Amino acid sequence: MRIAASTYLNSAPLVYSFTQGLFRSKYDFIGDEAPSRCAEMLRSGQCEIALIPVIECQRIPDLRIIPDIAVASKDRVRSVLIASRRPLEEVRTMTLDPSSRTSQALVKILFQRRYGILPDFTERAPEPSVVSRNTLDSADAALVIGDPAMRLESSARRLDLKIYDLAEEWRAMTGLPFVFAVWAVREDACVDAPCLARDFLAAKREGVDRIEQIAAQYAAELELPQNELLDYLSQNVNYDLDKENLAGMRLYFDLARDCGLIPQSRELRFVI
Repeated sequence: MRIAASTYLNSAPLVYSFTQGLFRSKYDFIGDEAPSRCAEMLRSGQCEIALIPVIECQRIPDLRIIPDIAVASKDRVRSVLIASRRPLEEVRTMTLDPSSRTSQALVKILFQRRYGILPDFTERAPEPSVVSRNTLDSADAALVIGDPAMRLESSARRLDLKIYDLAEEWRAMTGLPFVFAVWAVREDACVDAPCLARDFLAAKREGVDRIEQIAAQYAAELELPQNELLDYLSQNVNYDLDKENLAGMRLYFDLARDCGLIPQSRELRFVI
């Protein structure tokens, strides 16, 4: 079967097995930087399985979620950030990275429910190396996700930017962790569901066991210290879909519905 997933660092332990490890010959892997494009591939039938922004589980019909696996954060995630020239309560204009619909919806929920305002939003992909000129010359703040956010965090002080970690902001508002992405399967592809679930859980375990190797591979690409990336993969990103993470995800869907970002909060269906 064809599977699609982001090639950002945060998903690397979940895709390692399909690109370099145990399942590299069993599944046809399609990599793309943007999680939103992976969701579109799943929607259009270009793949059977994809690691998708969780909001798309409510927007794409006839999907099942592979249990026990996620890209989540219990507290501080470091790779989903708002970069701002002013305190968020004073932000009036903001650009949104189009790569992840989940993070876009989270921003809108936080502004409505935590900060009590709703800025004017426009979509624009940031270029962190010139973020002060490119992204923030025309807006008060910007949503930055994935590897660009990791690079931006290290240069924020030089750029005189305030950085807000969205997982931290969500935790402060709700007391719960935040789930950014899950493996989703088209209903018509769930032919051997138990085997599928076992494969992906085994792939997660293999990738998590290889995080030192993954950190070394990405250190040169991101131009960041290997030990910093290892801390990120082991401390900031959580790869479980446990009871607490599920509670955070369900609350996120309820708030997205209440804020008019999805028409309803559908109950989750799993591959079993």
